Amino acid sequence: MRETQNLPIISTDLRQIAEHARIDPAKVFTSLAHRMDVLFLLEAYNQVRRDGAPGLSGVTAKDYAENLMENLEDLHQRLKSQTYVGPKIKRVWIDKDGGKKRPIGLTEFEDKIVQKAVSMLLGAVYGQDFYPFSHGFRDGHSAHQALKEIRDHCMFNGINWLIDADVTGFFDNIDKGLLREIIKKLVNDGGLLRLIGKCLNAGVVEGDVISGSWKCCPSGSTATG
Repeated sequence: MRETQNLPIISTDLRQIAEHARIDPAKVFTSLAHRMDVLFLLEAYNQVRRDGAPGLSGVTAKDYAENLMENLEDLHQRLKSQTYVGPKIKRVWIDKDGGKKRPIGLTEFEDKIVQKAVSMLLGAVYGQDFYPFSHGFRDGHSAHQALKEIRDHCMFNGINWLIDADVTGFFDNIDKGLLREIIKKLVNDGGLLRLIGKCLNAGVVEGDVISGSWKCCPSGSTATG
């Protein structure tokens, strides 16, 4: 109950960050990582989906929840001491139309909490910079909203055709150095940047899950999905 009562404080903190970013669009945030305390990680945990497949360790959301506060305390200490290591991603392949296969990255549940916590902070800084019709990878937005908006525009404007385009292997080929430089323009927090770097360079492990035959990819490779 104590933890639950403190969660609105976290939302207030994020709103304050967002307000500072809105008032001063050029403001550079240099002290954000310290906000990722145990209660902040608890809120991140509450926002992470629990029905996803486990990563390499096999630890599920249910397993992690059995000693939730102890696990979050331990995670906080590793983040605070900068000893947290981004775990490798398990890559599996699913069938697509035309006989092709699509890679899906399965992340450790604990790393999902860390990534969500980082996303919450970055979202507070960058959220107001997006247009209302930007639905991808944003809290409170979904693919269904994007489809409805497209449909409404087509109906209202009498549009009879659409062009669908995608960047092949975007997340596999993104320039991570350039990405970090872009982030530093508004978020120049050394602790947060190091944590983002650990996530970006965690590496991928792939192979036959059933037979136990694994192949380790070079550090920095990413899985898409």
